[in-house]
Parts: sequence; C-alpha cells; structure tokens
Amino acid sequence: MTASLPNPPAHPGSTTEQASARADTRVQRDNELELVSFNLCPYVQRAIILLTEKGIPHKRTYIDLSNKPDWFRKISPLGKVPLLRTATGVLFESSVICEYLDETSGSSLHPSDPFHKARHRSWIEFASSILAAIAGFYSAPTPQKLEEQAQLLTEKFRWLEQNLTEHSYFSDNHFRLVDAAFAPVFRYFDVFEMFYDFDFFQNTPKVRNYRTALSLRSSVKSAVRPDYPDLLLAFLKRKNSSLSIQIPDQLLVEKPE
Repeated sequence: MTASLPNPPAHPGSTTEQASARADTRVQRDNELELVSFNLCPYVQRAIILLTEKGIPHKRTYIDLSNKPDWFRKISPLGKVPLLRTATGVLFESSVICEYLDETSGSSLHPSDPFHKARHRSWIEFASSILAAIAGFYSAPTPQKLEEQAQLLTEKFRWLEQNLTEHSYFSDNHFRLVDAAFAPVFRYFDVFEMFYDFDFFQNTPKVRNYRTALSLRSSVKSAVRPDYPDLLLAFLKRKNSSLSIQIPDQLLVEKPE
C-alpha cells in the first residue's frame, strides 16, 4: 500500500534525511538507498521502521504530493509514496519495499516457518485495512458516518484482540515485520485522543498492551518528525469533515485559513 495525501512543508534534512526535492540532479551511488517519502504517510513509516530496525544506511527525500516534482512523476507509476531508489532501479508499494529490504539485509524479521510467515503477511494486510478504515473515519462527512466508521474500527480491533498473544509483540517477544505494519496504526489514535471522546480499546486489553509496547520501540518513535502531531492535526482540520470540526483551535499550531 502507498499514500498520496497532500504534504505539509518539508522538514530540514540531516545525515539520513534529505528534505530537498531536487532529486533529478542526484547521482545514485553503488548500494545507496533513497526512500522518497511524505511526512504523514503511515506506509512510509513502515519502511522507515524496517530500515531503522536493520540499521540500513539510507537517505530520505520528502516531497510535496500536492505539487509533485517532475522527476517523481517520471519514476512513480502510481504517483504515490513510498518509493525506494536503489542502484538497480526503483521499487514502489510499501509491502514490496519492506519485503525487499527484509530479504536483502541480515536476518529476516519474518518467522522462519512457512505457515507462520504467511500468517504474518495476512495480518499485515489486515493492518492495511485498518489504515483504510482510519481514512474513512477522519474523512466521514456526517456524524452518522463518523459513528459508523468508529464502530468499524472497534470491530477490527476486536479481531486483532482475538489473535494477539500475551507477549509484547504480535506473536512473541521478538519485533517482526508485522509489528512494523501495525505501529503506524496506533500513532493516529495518540492524536485522535487529544480531542475525540471515543474509547476504541475499552474492551481490548491485549491491543492496549500491544499499542504501548510498539510506542516504546525506538524505531517506531523515530519514524516520524517530532512535530508529527501538529502536522496531523492541521491535516485533519483541513478535511472539513465531521471529525475535523471537533478539533479545538487551541490545539493547532497554525490556525487554518
């Protein structure tokens, strides 16, 4: 899965993050990886988490998806992020990128047993379905649709509750690729809970514990900018949805126009 939402201003780069969009002038060095990204994209977060967990050197380029640069249009068949630029070529779709990174660097973050590996891949798809439901939730045009989406999300977390173990992560105490897929899901609720009064996890104690364990993981913490909550709140406010009108202006760093 990928995302193509409008993008806030790019964040200044560091040794591993390059915010400039002038990628058409770059020369791809041997074995160099470049992740083309968007500041709020949960699918980008999955790739960043995996890159961090495996200690894979890379740089990140944040682009404005509401004003896509020409070089990006030329290499992105779907017009979405993430993209992974390698010395061999370009990969797109987060699931493909994560599988490639997992297979080409160190020990796999998938279980070795074929059935359990396939099961984890199934639940990665389920995590993507939650992200789709979240998009429906924050875009709901009426209170009735908002409530319907909230109930849909609650039902999805009930399914997850029934399939979690008592361990820290999805299936045991080892962080896996499936955990990288679920981590961006829960980050949304850290922001929703700042203003929306609905307990999605009231009857799912294992999901609550799982959410906490993922939030404490260093790779998960560093997968977004420090101002991610402010960026997400501003994005939600611009949706003019049933949810967005509930965001108090005092939570916004920049007041909407």
